[in-house]
Amino acid sequence: MPKIVDPDARRREVVDAVLRIIAVDGLERASLREVADEAGLAVGSVRHYFAGSEELLTFTFASVVDRIAARMEDSLPAVEAAAPGSPARRAAVLTLLGGVLPLDEERAVEACAWMAFRNAARIRPFLSAEADRSHRQVAAAAGRVVAALMPEEPQETLVLEAERLLATLDGLCMHALLQPAWMTADMCTGVLERHLDGLGR
Repeated sequence: MPKIVDPDARRREVVDAVLRIIAVDGLERASLREVADEAGLAVGSVRHYFAGSEELLTFTFASVVDRIAARMEDSLPAVEAAAPGSPARRAAVLTLLGGVLPLDEERAVEACAWMAFRNAARIRPFLSAEADRSHRQVAAAAGRVVAALMPEEPQETLVLEAERLLATLDGLCMHALLQPAWMTADMCTGVLERHLDGLGR
C-alpha cells in the first residue's frame, strides 16, 4: 500500500529545511538539491511540490511573513482591549513587538530568513511582491499599536511614530542577528521598554 503523504505537512518540512539552510549558510545555498538533502528527501520529491527554486523561495518567504504576521495579529486584541497605561497593555505591546524579533531559537531562524529575503528582493524581482506584503503587514500592526498608545495624537504624528517604531524593530532584529551575545532577548526587550517610555506610555 503506498504511503499517504500530507502535502501541507510535506511543504512545511521543505520550508523548515530552507530556513535552516539560510540560518546557517545564507540564501545562496538554498537550491533545490541542497534543500532536498537537508529535508532528507529526493530532489524529485521537492519538485513534486515546487516547480523550481524561485517558486520554492517565494513560498518560503510567504510562509515566514505569514508566521510573523500571525503572531502580531494574535497579540493585537490584547493590546487594544487592555486599559490605557496599564501593565497589561504594556505587556501586550511587548509581546506583539517581540513577534518580529529573534527572542528565541525559532524566531531567530525566521528573522534571519525574513531579513535575508527582504534584502534579496532588491535584486530578485520574483521576491518583490512578498517583500512589499511583508512591509505592509508589519507596518499595519505597528500603526495599530501606535494608534492605541497615542489615541489623541494627530495622524501626522502617528505616521512618524509608526515609522520610528518600524526602524527600531528592524534595527533590533539586525543587531540581534549579528551580535547575539550582546543583543540578547533581555536587551531587546529593554530597548523596546525604553522606546515605549519615549512615547510617554
